[in-house]
Parts: sequence; structure tokens; C-alpha cells
Amino acid sequence: MTARSSSLEKIQPPRSMRIWGAIVAASIGMLVSAPATVAQDKAKAGLEVWKKSGCSDCHGAFANGEKERDESPSGANLRTTRLDAAELKIVISCGRPGGAGMPSFDEGAYKVRACYGRPLGARPDDLYPAGVTLTPAEIDAVIAYLQARIIGRGRITKQECLAYYEDRADECEDIN
Repeated sequence: MTARSSSLEKIQPPRSMRIWGAIVAASIGMLVSAPATVAQDKAKAGLEVWKKSGCSDCHGAFANGEKERDESPSGANLRTTRLDAAELKIVISCGRPGGAGMPSFDEGAYKVRACYGRPLGARPDDLYPAGVTLTPAEIDAVIAYLQARIIGRGRITKQECLAYYEDRADECEDIN
């Protein structure tokens, strides 16, 4: 052993310490990636709620305002919205009174949970009727989906289309 290699051995930590360091680093990596996985799972659940609850009837499959049913009101283009999570929650939960066409999806809205500063009581008469109601957790999942995959995304991509339609690639033929 040379004098130089002997001095390198003195400054390197013992092998057991290097192993523990690697274990700690791997553990931190798993903890950091876990929230991303949870967020992806919540966004995926939100997409399923979006599909089953009729959101696309008014807003379009990709939330771009191109409704899927002619008899439905025209929904906002959510790809360009500036609403944050709290504002989205109010609009989805409470709807938009005044004939705006946005139904209230929270069964407890207005009766159990106040909306727009109104006292608890009956729903406004001028709310568009909702075909289904959603739980607060389902509303949160839709918001997670919108924030992760829709808001601020611009044009619809082929990848988004294929993710939405899963096994129906023919639906995405016109998207480049």
C-alpha cells in the first residue's frame, strides 16, 4: 500500500456507514416520489369522475368548451381558466346561479354547506339541474384532474386524447 492510498482510506467513511448512507438516500427518494404517485392516482380518479358525471356533456371531453351534447349548455373552456383549486371547488360544488348553465354537483350545497355567502336554505331556482351529485372527495378528485392534466395545457395532444379514450384510438385520428 502506498502512502497516497493509505491517506485516501483514512478520509473515506467505513463501509457500514456508506451502506447506511445509501439506505437513507433511497428512503428519502421514496418519500419524495410518494406524493407524486398519490397526486397521479387522484388525477386518474378525477378523470373517471369527469367521465361518469357528465362534465364532458357541457365542457367537452378535453374541457375545451366543445360540448358533446347539443342539448347541454355550453361549458367554459377550462384549459384557459384562471380559477384556483378553491374557486373550482365552489363552482363545481355550488354551480353558477343566474342561468349560467353550471349545475351544483354537491348534494349538500346551499342546504348543509353555504355557497356564495348565501344563508343556508333552499337552492336557487335558477340553477341548471345536475344529473348526478358528487361527494366532496369526488369533487376534489375532479379538481386534481383539472389541475394536473387540463388547466394551462393549451391545445389537445394525441397523448392526452389516447389517455382519455384508452382503447379507442380511432377517436384520436384527427389530432396531430
